[in-house]
Amino acid sequence: MKDYAFMMRNTEHFMSLWRSYRPVICKVHGYAVAGGSDIALCSDLVVMGETAKIGYMPVRVWGCPTTAMWVYRLGLEGAKRMLFTGDRIDGVEAERIGLIHKAVPDDELDAYVEALAERMAGIPVNQLMMQKLMINQAAENMGLRTTQMLATVFDGITRHSPEGMNFKHRAEDIGWKEAVRERDLGTFDWTENKKVNHAD
Repeated sequence: MKDYAFMMRNTEHFMSLWRSYRPVICKVHGYAVAGGSDIALCSDLVVMGETAKIGYMPVRVWGCPTTAMWVYRLGLEGAKRMLFTGDRIDGVEAERIGLIHKAVPDDELDAYVEALAERMAGIPVNQLMMQKLMINQAAENMGLRTTQMLATVFDGITRHSPEGMNFKHRAEDIGWKEAVRERDLGTFDWTENKKVNHAD
């Protein structure tokens, strides 16, 4: 329960963006991966540079996105595609599949987000608040809170499963970056606890 309490606190911090009475625009340049994707997807609108990357690679071993926002942004098929592969996609692909509001050329990112914020600022705050509450309650009525509770339990289980423990020990043996590289490339079998022999 300590792990659950810790991770649920993190989820609640991420969700403070969702619960904010004012709209939150997330501007992504570089990477919004793992917990960074949780932060981005709890925002109201996400704008990415075309070459920026987003994904939740820990689903390959050692993680489950506790906010579950992939489901509510992409629907079943899209969320399954991303969370069954742990793929990292660029801004262009994220916009194409409906994960984010917009992908713009990297050098236009700041200007686009400023113009969007300025356009929204022309609407009275109480109107923005009502629209946000109305839209968000739809996701909440679909079970967002319960889904997050289950996702947070599963997140803890992933780290304490045999595969999760194998990943932890491998990271201790060869270093975190190399273990993550093996995880993301699929070159290690965490169930069998051995390197994948692609010649088989």
